[in-house]
Amino acid sequence: MVFNWFRRKFDNPEPDSSKDSEQTVESAPEQLETPAADEAAPEPVSNEVATDYLAWAKAAYQNIQQQESAAAQAAATVAEEVTDAVAPVLAVEEATTEPLAVAVESEASDIEAPTVIISDTAEATTSDAEDLPIWARDDRQQRLEQLKASAIETAEPEAQTPDIALDDDFLWSAKVLADRGRTPEQVSLDEINWLKKLRQGLDKTRRGFVNQLKALIGQGPLNADAVESIETLLLQADVGIEATDYVIETLQTKLRQEALPPEAAIAYLKQILRDLLDKPFESNYSSEFLPESNQLNIWLLVGVNGVGKTTTIGKLAHMSQSSGYKCLIAAGDTFRAAAVEQVKVWGQRSGIEVIANPGQNTDPAAVVFDAISAARSRETELLLVDTAGRLQNKKNLMDELSKIRRIIDKQASTAQIESLLVLDATLGQNGLRQAQVFAEAAKLSGVILTKLDGTAKGGVALAVVQQLGLPIRFIGAGEGIEDLRPFSSYEFVEALLSG
Repeated sequence: MVFNWFRRKFDNPEPDSSKDSEQTVESAPEQLETPAADEAAPEPVSNEVATDYLAWAKAAYQNIQQQESAAAQAAATVAEEVTDAVAPVLAVEEATTEPLAVAVESEASDIEAPTVIISDTAEATTSDAEDLPIWARDDRQQRLEQLKASAIETAEPEAQTPDIALDDDFLWSAKVLADRGRTPEQVSLDEINWLKKLRQGLDKTRRGFVNQLKALIGQGPLNADAVESIETLLLQADVGIEATDYVIETLQTKLRQEALPPEAAIAYLKQILRDLLDKPFESNYSSEFLPESNQLNIWLLVGVNGVGKTTTIGKLAHMSQSSGYKCLIAAGDTFRAAAVEQVKVWGQRSGIEVIANPGQNTDPAAVVFDAISAARSRETELLLVDTAGRLQNKKNLMDELSKIRRIIDKQASTAQIESLLVLDATLGQNGLRQAQVFAEAAKLSGVILTKLDGTAKGGVALAVVQQLGLPIRFIGAGEGIEDLRPFSSYEFVEALLSG
């Protein structure tokens, strides 16, 4: 089965889950809904619900173990079949390389099998070996020793059961997926691993943040000192002034109506942050962001130098290929040294073709033009276009970016075209100034936030949405090829505020 990361589900039809609804273990526990400002506050998680979460996590754990064991056994079976098919060919090749040895061995009448010849060479062919020249004896013995060594090294592959730890990170990841209405059968190991990385990546931002918030919010209506302390915490996480003011005002309005216990107040704060991150979807942006099947989709990636555009291109290509899409990469960064070679390396890792111009300092618009033609002839579903890093205050480079966008609009008018701005989370508020200029030149449709694992400014995601009005489409929390995934406000907020 192929897990489609854009849809967050397996593409193959799943078995009917209605039969499993009667079993508590195989159903997601009841989701704790966080109310709006005019609704009652949520109750703390009861022991019964916590038990359901644990049962759900165990069921998902067992299901993942079965999936991984079956995959390992299938891989071992394929490897064994390949070994069996190649072995006779290797045996023939080894035999043809030793005509002298075969001739000598054929004269010995007491030899019944080749294995006997290899193991008892000295005893079976002593009289015949004495008639050979010295150089022939040494050569024959050396070849037989090589055959012994190769026979010893050959071993049948064994299926290994994957080592999956049922630890605190697994339980937290399972709870997040259960809250989103997933069943244990719909969970993949890749999702569990990604949520672990996301939680670990936001650890610097989260460290000490939750405990201080609980201490402040649990005191009831916020006084001036408490408001100032919460404001400091949010600004330290680089949430931004506008987003911070919105969060404090909304939270204070609720706490004036009723005093909430710390856990309920944190749950209400999570709802505020989720609503803020999902706000762009209320206007002109769709909450779904994925390539349309059986048609050409073109995603243009833009940004300043050093934010990780080329690396993001490689990760997006890998995720798209793994999700079942036909993908192609256009190496449009023709200015930076070794940029084309770098994107080719990423393409090789995923087995994806890269369209590039062999010359240096060539027109990137020409590369994009050729890539569109190649994508059409190969019936590609997703064309990822890399671009050169440029400062937002360099008018000539920004004009060139506009030219690339015009070429795409003209040559692929029927394609689904998206422009994504890559922002480095470690830059914090400085990245927002870049986005405003890029939004005009490239007609941005979303943001990719990278390097969340190396910063304590994870709150910049809230600032991006609040000040720019752009939705976050993907986030990166590591350097591996699988460390970039579609953005989920629920998962992000849980990883940010769950202690």
